[in-house]
Amino acid sequence: MNKPWNGVLVAIATPFREDLSIDYDRLQEHVAWLGANGCHGIVPNGSLGEYQTLTEEERARVVTAVVEAVPDDVTVVPGVGAYGGHQARRWAEQAAEVGADAVMSLPPNAYAASPAEVVAHYEQVAAAGLPVVAYNNPFDTKVDLTPELLAELHGQGLIQAVKEFSGDVRRVHRIHELAPGLDVLAGADDVLLELVSQGAVGWIAGFPNALPEQSVRLYNLCVDGNLAEALPLYRQVHAAYRWDSRPLFVQAIKLGMELAGRYGGPCRPPRLPLAPELHAQVTADMKKALGEPDVQ
Repeated sequence: MNKPWNGVLVAIATPFREDLSIDYDRLQEHVAWLGANGCHGIVPNGSLGEYQTLTEEERARVVTAVVEAVPDDVTVVPGVGAYGGHQARRWAEQAAEVGADAVMSLPPNAYAASPAEVVAHYEQVAAAGLPVVAYNNPFDTKVDLTPELLAELHGQGLIQAVKEFSGDVRRVHRIHELAPGLDVLAGADDVLLELVSQGAVGWIAGFPNALPEQSVRLYNLCVDGNLAEALPLYRQVHAAYRWDSRPLFVQAIKLGMELAGRYGGPCRPPRLPLAPELHAQVTADMKKALGEPDVQ
């Protein structure tokens, strides 16, 4: 039986107009387009969605708009990242009220929370009643959801899966040893093949915003163990995918969307446009990913 986090789930970018208001029509069109191109789920209000810059009204409306727009066979797993567990629980409850399938939750991210504080945070999120995908991003949160801590959270029934973004592909073995029932998801685009080959059952991804067809095809090849076809495609897109693990990932992916003929739009402050040399590098990497002949 498929779970809401199986397959390719796209952490969507939020489409801002030039005046930095949200274009909800474009948001819903993008969600429908991703579903039509084979993506299995949508993750609104994640880091790529610039959730920290949204008002409470905007954040709630984004989730509602996505639930309304997804095709019937596409799941919705909103991000509920927040400083406090009481805030994250409120976002998880809102997601449940509008019909989301699960939620993705960072640990408390205001400072380096203790293990007890992390457990208390996930107790609040789980109390909303939806399945919880933990999101391990020690670079942004200052909290590392180690395999030992994940096993504790899973053992208490607080989480059912983890988006693994540490970049250490060796961790999946330890997670499987300590918490064999916890589903591991590829959390960074540039370790997709490595994690899926080690048993990851899903991928919460950024670059499918620009490259859904290639990304779904690559994911399926990795699941099938078809390295003969997966490796050439992985090498073609990997330079672009590596931007997903860099601080400028939002600007890079939105530019990638523009280069692929989609609407990316601006970012909200504090993010600024890419410097010219970085703009040129993302452009070159995307041309390679798109298979344009002028890139070696």
